[in-house]
Amino acid sequence: MLDAPERALIAQVWDLIAGHEAHLGAELLLRLLTAHPSTRSYFAHLGPHPDAGWLRALGERMLAALGLAARRPDDLRGTLGPLAHLHAHVLRVDPASFGLLAQCFQVVLASHLQAEFTVEMQAAWDKFLTGVAVVLTEKHP
Repeated sequence: MLDAPERALIAQVWDLIAGHEAHLGAELLLRLLTAHPSTRSYFAHLGPHPDAGWLRALGERMLAALGLAARRPDDLRGTLGPLAHLHAHVLRVDPASFGLLAQCFQVVLASHLQAEFTVEMQAAWDKFLTGVAVVLTEKHP
């Protein structure tokens, strides 16, 4: 899926954001819930204003999984398979939501990394996140 230069760019970006998963993950979730209100249906139990601690905890777990995938981009199915099953059969997340999440994450990356997030990095991450979204939707009925 990714060639060697793209894998290097994925790793380079991950190195830049490593250690900030909770903060970036919370921002990602807040951006997703704000920009795409339909995704709030998966978090209806939180009410109209999700708790910051909850956002940080879930955001950190999401980015931890993405970090594992970023370190093993050639084995996305093996790395993300259990999450694909969970999201398809237990949480019943609409497959389109993964694409929305990927778009929001690229905005978060660009807003934090600014000039460091080159066009080449963005293209590599777009390809990588598309692969992640495909794997996460494969188990949907």
